[in-house]
Amino acid sequence: MVLLAIDTSGKNGSLALARVMPSQSDLAILDMVPLTGGTFSAELVPQIAALLERYGFRKSDLAGFAVASGPGSFTGLRVGLAAIKALAEILQKPIAAVSLLEAVARSGRARSSVLSVLDAGRGQFYVGTCDHTPPFRMKSERLLSREDFAAESRDQVVVTPDAGIAEIARAQGFKVEVVDYPASTLIARFGWERILRGETVSPEELEANYIRRSDAEIFSMPKV
Repeated sequence: MVLLAIDTSGKNGSLALARVMPSQSDLAILDMVPLTGGTFSAELVPQIAALLERYGFRKSDLAGFAVASGPGSFTGLRVGLAAIKALAEILQKPIAAVSLLEAVARSGRARSSVLSVLDAGRGQFYVGTCDHTPPFRMKSERLLSREDFAAESRDQVVVTPDAGIAEIARAQGFKVEVVDYPASTLIARFGWERILRGETVSPEELEANYIRRSDAEIFSMPKV
């Protein structure tokens, strides 16, 4: 059995294929394939087919799916989630949705109170607070301005893959840990943990975790 993981949340993305170990408690990563931003819709399905064929698997060999559910690019997330919805619906396999803020937090070494932080653009940050007590839980995920971020407690360690955010956080007096941007290999591992715990969603329930509303939603709101 194998697990397919997808991340199309950022400027670039990736696919990961992982073999489920005999104990079913762990995965062995077989391969990770980069996806070029801006071409996800054209690349994704052919790359999935090619990746399975390369290792001699068929779609029926898939035990489940893990997907980065956001926050991130509105268009990219929609493409990735749509592909997962379609495959899971056809194959009747479980889906685990993994927050990028969770993946960032768990990439770090800090096991105290952690703020995972990603750049949201427009001078704003996606910020997650987490509880490292197993099983790992995100307590909250928010969109904060730079000013609101600066008001957060300094007892928390900031974990981020963004050097600019790390510099800002250090200047504000935070302890900072810089990590690699989460790859689909991590999404696979964290997703499989969720599947084993039964924390899955149906294709109908799978939704993107945008955190921020789209421009279309903002501009369509009636002005008061």
